[in-house]
Amino acid sequence: MREGAGIGLHKWRNLVCVGMMVILPESLWAEDSTMAILHGTPGVLLNGNPAPSSSALFPHDLVQTQARSEATINAAGSTVTVNPDTMVQFEGIELHLDHGTLQVSTSTQLRVRVGCLTVIPVNPAWTQSDVTDVDGKVKVAARISDVNIDTRGSKLTQGQKGSRGQDVTVREGEQKTREESCVVAPQAPAYVAAKGAILNSPWVKWPAVGAIGIAACWALCRDDDPISPTLP
Repeated sequence: MREGAGIGLHKWRNLVCVGMMVILPESLWAEDSTMAILHGTPGVLLNGNPAPSSSALFPHDLVQTQARSEATINAAGSTVTVNPDTMVQFEGIELHLDHGTLQVSTSTQLRVRVGCLTVIPVNPAWTQSDVTDVDGKVKVAARISDVNIDTRGSKLTQGQKGSRGQDVTVREGEQKTREESCVVAPQAPAYVAAKGAILNSPWVKWPAVGAIGIAACWALCRDDDPISPTLP
């Protein structure tokens, strides 16, 4: 009896999730910079598990593409193509690239951090750039507008200030390569282990419009296990 109820709950959650994604516009999901929408082809992993074709993406979520798969991250004012053989962690206003290639189009100065290097659009205007990290070398190609490669000695949290290393500007149409490892100071890992996005996502800050629908889909679709399972 309990097993049948679990199957029914699973189907109900899937139904609600699909319904919310159809009813609510994608721009509403990506209205908050702390969340985004992930679209992936078969072979894309989300936090180590096979990702559905479309899924909500929250801070600390880890996206990994395999040799014949790719994904797209749609956030507020930004679209990122995750090329094959790439691992990246979503952190809202910043992406942490472990390895592979990202094609970033942004009007909100979305940053890409690789080791102690951070690629930052120079202007708050439409900017397109490619960021590649292979064998410890970071290659940055500016397609539209300029980007800076900022070197910092340590990982900084949002709003925290710290010493700034040498900035290198990559002009539109140019391409530059830098070493991922910097000698300024030890650098924190490019990403942290993905943890439960439900507990870390600031859903209380969502806009009032559509908040109830988004929260319902999130709660029902992110995890099939109840928060407080009944002991046998």
